[in-house]
Amino acid sequence: MDMPQQRTAKHAWGVRAAWLVLALLAALYCGWRFAGASPLETNLLALLPATEADPVAEKAVDTLASALGDRTVLLVTSRDDAHAKAAAKQLGASLQKSGAFASVTAELPPFDLSQISALYLPYRFGLLAPADRTALATARATTLHDMLAQRIYSPLQGGLSTQLADDPFGWLERWLGNLPLATSNLEVEDNLLVSHRHDAHGDMTSVLVIATLSGSAYETKTQRAVHAALADAESALRQTFPDVSVARTGAVFYAEAARSASEREVHVIGIASLAGIALLMMSVFRSPRLLLLGFVSTALGIVCALAATLLIFGKLHLLTLVFGASLIGEAVDYSIQYFVVYLGAGRDWDARLGARRVRPALGVALATSLLGYAILMWVPFPALKQIACFAMVGITTAFASVLWLLPALLTRAPKHSPRRLFAGAARLLARWQHALGGKRAWLVAALLLIASVPGWLRLSSDDDIHLLIQRDASLAAQEDTVREAVGVDNSAQFFVVRGATQEAVLQRAEALGAKLDALNGSADSVGGYQSVAQFVPSAQRQSEDRALLARQVFGDFAALRATLLQAGFKDEVADAWLAGFAQPPAPLTVERWLAAPWSQPYRHLWLGAVGSNDKNRARQPGYAAVVIPQGVTPRNEPALIALARGLPGVVLVDKAASVSRLFGAYRVDSGWWLGGALVLVCVLLMLRYGARGGIATTLPVLFAVGVALAVFGYAGVPLNLFNWLALMLVLGVGANYAVFLREGCARAEADLGAVWTGVLLSAATTLLSFGMLGMSAMPALKSFGTTLALGIAVAVLLAPLGMPSAARSGKSSEPRRAA
Repeated sequence: MDMPQQRTAKHAWGVRAAWLVLALLAALYCGWRFAGASPLETNLLALLPATEADPVAEKAVDTLASALGDRTVLLVTSRDDAHAKAAAKQLGASLQKSGAFASVTAELPPFDLSQISALYLPYRFGLLAPADRTALATARATTLHDMLAQRIYSPLQGGLSTQLADDPFGWLERWLGNLPLATSNLEVEDNLLVSHRHDAHGDMTSVLVIATLSGSAYETKTQRAVHAALADAESALRQTFPDVSVARTGAVFYAEAARSASEREVHVIGIASLAGIALLMMSVFRSPRLLLLGFVSTALGIVCALAATLLIFGKLHLLTLVFGASLIGEAVDYSIQYFVVYLGAGRDWDARLGARRVRPALGVALATSLLGYAILMWVPFPALKQIACFAMVGITTAFASVLWLLPALLTRAPKHSPRRLFAGAARLLARWQHALGGKRAWLVAALLLIASVPGWLRLSSDDDIHLLIQRDASLAAQEDTVREAVGVDNSAQFFVVRGATQEAVLQRAEALGAKLDALNGSADSVGGYQSVAQFVPSAQRQSEDRALLARQVFGDFAALRATLLQAGFKDEVADAWLAGFAQPPAPLTVERWLAAPWSQPYRHLWLGAVGSNDKNRARQPGYAAVVIPQGVTPRNEPALIALARGLPGVVLVDKAASVSRLFGAYRVDSGWWLGGALVLVCVLLMLRYGARGGIATTLPVLFAVGVALAVFGYAGVPLNLFNWLALMLVLGVGANYAVFLREGCARAEADLGAVWTGVLLSAATTLLSFGMLGMSAMPALKSFGTTLALGIAVAVLLAPLGMPSAARSGKSSEPRRAA
């Protein structure tokens, strides 16, 4: 072996070693990340952008999601009352024993309701129910006798009652009765939370079992532990109580279902794509070695893309994972083009020369693809940013491996070449270009335009986020069953109330509550609400209530004492109650309420200290709270929005509607982005092929976009943001086929039959992958896949439009800037 050959061999081994090190580093990093806590992001909210102009509203969304995310609710139902209760106890005991949950509550622990009244007792003279406030404001002193008599001789009240000596007129008891503590459909029976319902087949008893997760609902370890624990518990339950059914709801179940579905799709799409691409490549190249090298290049792209995405974002969205499986078809395109040059060279093969020959075509193709994906980086959707990052790193790595690794691995000339296949492809290309090219190109363009216009006129759109992020149907049905039994609706709208101080927030929450109460009896009424101001009135409200009592009740201590004594109160009891009013404590505060253990289920109503919303007064602290209305419908939502706009510091937050509006806004913007990207691609191709050549090479992908839109119009399929973003990728990927053909025409030694074979094979592998993506159960990916498959199919069929006319002879010596 002479010196040049030795240097070449050493260089080849150096390149192989460098790529091997890169592959090992990327693979080890991915293995390390997946060996620990799962990096998969199964929280659907994490897929969505920050839609609210006020970051406090986004904090409220996150707070409510986390408050509910660690709770799991199970509903045990039977037509036999005793069986339902016994089964609930057994289920609770089984789940607690499993260790999958931090706590499980089936039987209620002993709880003294007097703990609630004990918190408010020192502040009772500043707590008046609305009805009492109205009565006292209009009452005469003589009515105190009637109020006292009614309190003394009324039957004993259940629930939050107060001692007669502490609350002789019952003002505190009635105020406590207005606290939004429980849902009306649930009753406490035998220390269980029970709901009784009736249907066409008779009575049903449902018992609620509440469990708290030991970890995050979005961790794979937690999901698997909960799944196993429930499977074992329900299996034992069916043996003991075959008539009992169990419905479940909670973020952990949706997250587990989403993760399982995405893993299934990754396997299906990945295996089907690999198998299909392998069959296609073997049928054309008939070389296991080329097949292996193609997959090496693709695998390098995917593993490096996975490592880079995990390194940059920390988490991997499910959408990115499934999309990554479909990237196989696109990443293998670059190696296919290299193999075509390899087989076309025959015995004259030179690996480095082959890389130089294919570099211009791959470079232009990479630039157009990167442009399409780069636009996704500008869209403020975390999942789309990840997909863009994954794809850009993946195809760039595949591109680099084709130019530097494959020449080091594919040094020997091919033993045989599919000349007959290439000759047949050349004849097919010649006929197809003859049908499309020359003067007929204008006729083809006119026919496509005429056929497309009616479809464009029928285009519609639907930006509803619920159509794009689909929940598991079985879990949604079970959630509806639980909500129906418990009596809670599924509204996701809530008010955020802000203020410079805690007192300002409470006052504004009270004003909002008064407005909501005023809607009762109208078509816009809501079914109640939860507000921190119901638990902690503002200091102003407490002061006003105390002042009202001072005027109407405590104005004459002697007469009031006589009234109490006449009603049978002992001297020391009357004196103690009067002394309580004479020595008022400081007003009740939010901190005092938060410190009470029983306030835990309602603490999400108070967001606490937040940043200022005023850009001119940055860093100034503020406070915020949440008011959650029940029974929000499309009918009364406009009234609630108008109500919020009429109150300072109050905004109605509807995350789903906000995301849908953002989808709509970016869908419109994406049309402009697509037009701008088409212009950029055309300019890029004009710099490479001259004015006429650049325009001709752009036409196939331009027609592909137009035909895809027309097909959606004719089919009556509403467009969403993901359809338009997929058209960006149609531009980036579909432009490659005309580029590959034109670059083949520019190489005097190129076999256009081999080039066309490579183009068809590249398109087939891409269509296979994205076609599988179009079968995804994830609506967003389905929109992506169907649009990409349709656009790419049209782009490859029209790719010969971009060929120079000189190519009809089978060769072209087109200069770099020639038309």
